Amino acid sequence: MSEGSASWQIEMERQPEKMLKRLPKNLLQRIRVAIWALADDPRPSGCKKLAGYENLYRVRVGSWRIVYAIEDDRLVILIVRIAPRSSAYLTLS
Repeated sequence: MSEGSASWQIEMERQPEKMLKRLPKNLLQRIRVAIWALADDPRPSGCKKLAGYENLYRVRVGSWRIVYAIEDDRLVILIVRIAPRSSAYLTLS
């Protein structure tokens, strides 16, 4: 799922896929834009590395968070969780 000259691929775990199906259309569109932007720049300005994890990062989309892992050796961005801020960081693996 890479676009243009980006060589990064986007992969998703089950939770984010299920969450995307339940979101309202306007929020879904904003989150999809943010995810596709990660394919061009996996560490955009505003992203934060999560403390206590080797390769987990998060980006904000309003009050929602996209938590993802960057696998530099495979050029893969794995979307781990999409959730409101209040529950985005609970039981991350």
